[in-house]
Amino acid sequence: MSVALGLVGFGTMGERLLRAALAHDPSVIRPVAAWDPSPAAAARLAAIAPGLPMLDSAAAVIAACDVLYIASPPSSHIAHAEAAFAAGKAAFLEKPLASDLVEARRFVAAAEARGARAAVNFPMASSPAVAQLSAWRAGIGAPRELSIRVEFARWPRAWQQAAAGWLAKPAEGGFTREVVSHFLFLTRRQLGPLTLGECYADYPPGDVTETEIFAKLTAGGLTVTLSGDVHESNPEDGNEWCLTCEHGAIRLRDWSIAEKQAPDGSWATAPDALPNEKMRPMVLKGQLDKLAALTRGETTNLATLREALEVQEVVEEIVWSEARAIPGS
Repeated sequence: MSVALGLVGFGTMGERLLRAALAHDPSVIRPVAAWDPSPAAAARLAAIAPGLPMLDSAAAVIAACDVLYIASPPSSHIAHAEAAFAAGKAAFLEKPLASDLVEARRFVAAAEARGARAAVNFPMASSPAVAQLSAWRAGIGAPRELSIRVEFARWPRAWQQAAAGWLAKPAEGGFTREVVSHFLFLTRRQLGPLTLGECYADYPPGDVTETEIFAKLTAGGLTVTLSGDVHESNPEDGNEWCLTCEHGAIRLRDWSIAEKQAPDGSWATAPDALPNEKMRPMVLKGQLDKLAALTRGETTNLATLREALEVQEVVEEIVWSEARAIPGS
């Protein structure tokens, strides 16, 4: 059967998933309705998909769809998801699950107890670059250590400025929640459960998000070093996930570039590597294929609510750690 997709929240993420859904095989999944209270969002939707209705409420979208994609600000995620579950629909959430960690824990426990059909949009679950890393791992022995580095010239990034009202505020925003969470999800999938040790976050004066973080974790018992900062000399959006193993090393760079270290220490890029803007449509197609399967009640490897909660628990401890951490300790 073709799965009817509804969208709540039509910012950048909502637009990206809608464009992927419009390009998808409609016999698998098809967008049927959206809702966003912003007049600017309604105008963008009309320009992108003139035949897709912008309904007058989230409830109306839920009534029209089989699965609800929730791309609204984090404080509204749980209410929309629970409304979808109550109507017998599936839900696909953006991360983080909520702006309140206690409420996120309650939500996940309740959703698991009712057997809700739900997943969280961590695209690395469908990344060809991540699949390449997994294939390479089979030939380089046991993992020894992992490092994660993220860096930004400014936060929010240029393309996020329309959502700066919450992305630039410490209650819901910040690069640790928005970006580092993806790499913690990847780490959890590749290595095992996360345990946070030392951590530190630095904030400038005012009601703003972090500008620097540092943390030491373990994942399945392996040591993980995490660092990130916002500085004008940085690239707009730079990141690296680097796993050193017994017989070599592999890394994911700039979201989508898989590389393997050669014996001379240089890095060889996967022959089919693509920059993120070109790989993203492939990744989202994979996510939508799996979302359709999830809605039909089939098993997929999309990120579970429990995985997203485990990631969020680590992230929240890092971002609220500045009062107790000592740099260099």
